[in-house]
Amino acid sequence: MWGGNGPEPRTSLKVANVQATRILFDTAASKGVKPGQIALAWLLHKGDDIVPIPGTKRRTFLEENVAAAAIRLDPAEMQKLDAALVTGTISGNRYADWIMATIDR
Repeated sequence: MWGGNGPEPRTSLKVANVQATRILFDTAASKGVKPGQIALAWLLHKGDDIVPIPGTKRRTFLEENVAAAAIRLDPAEMQKLDAALVTGTISGNRYADWIMATIDR
């Protein structure tokens, strides 16, 4: 139970979420980088009108984020990531419902 409202939503991931995560992690492992770096690199490869704004409190993570700009994804990798991360295939909130209600939108 999570917050008295039933199972925590993040524990009931859909198959698409798991598959997308696997593709992200596999791509990162093949390049010897972190999955977050692949996510940033993917966004940076989407075009000059896409500007990811990652947040961090640690210098180490800031350095990883900056290093993502140097990661090159080939067309096959982009196609795999595009298919896995297409809008509508990933489901579920980032946080449990009771936390989402506290976030100022």
